[in-house]
Amino acid sequence: MSANPEEALQKLAQRLNFNDLGLLRHALTHRSYLNENPGFTQDNERLEFLGDAILDFLVGDWLYQHYPEMREGDMTRTRSALVRNERLARFARSLRLGEALLLGRGEENNGGRRRTGLLCDAFEALIGALYLDQGIESVRRFILPFLEENIDEVLYQIERQDPKSYLQNWSQKQGHGTPDYVIIAATGPDHDKVFTAEVRIGGKVYGRGQGSSKHQAEEAAATQALQNLGLL
Repeated sequence: MSANPEEALQKLAQRLNFNDLGLLRHALTHRSYLNENPGFTQDNERLEFLGDAILDFLVGDWLYQHYPEMREGDMTRTRSALVRNERLARFARSLRLGEALLLGRGEENNGGRRRTGLLCDAFEALIGALYLDQGIESVRRFILPFLEENIDEVLYQIERQDPKSYLQNWSQKQGHGTPDYVIIAATGPDHDKVFTAEVRIGGKVYGRGQGSSKHQAEEAAATQALQNLGLL
């Protein structure tokens, strides 16, 4: 076991103003602990399920309220990036959740307190427990700093994965407006067409690309433009 997971749990309860210490303990009980402690009958998996649903809702609501121009597909990708396992595990580490986990000896010896998947699950279970203990608004206040601290990094990563969004963001920040995409050629039979697109900013061609659809050609043009600009 950790030096004193119960002490770590008590400190966490004080930081989060938990009313029901048993509920918090439930959220931090891994299923491996039940096998060696028959007095415990519930692990944190049901709370994990609840917390996952609450996180999806609150993060989605936050994005909707704070990014009114963001399209549905971009909101979906951004929400997924904010609640992905690695990021939730990072949140858990910042709270030192690993120190408060109740683990079986095998999980303890295998480094469970540091494992990404286990920490992610514990963070989701904590969200579920906080909701039951204090309500949705307390959870909203709790996760807000995590969202504010991570949104810029997430948006940057998404932009790098989406060349058109990345190029548009760069162009607008430079005061050049929104890039224009023009299909300048479409060759081949209907079942196997190849499209060629140019991306123009302020009337100047910045990149050209080809693809089996107009969207793919535009993405290829945006990628070449980013390369020409030294942004990729």
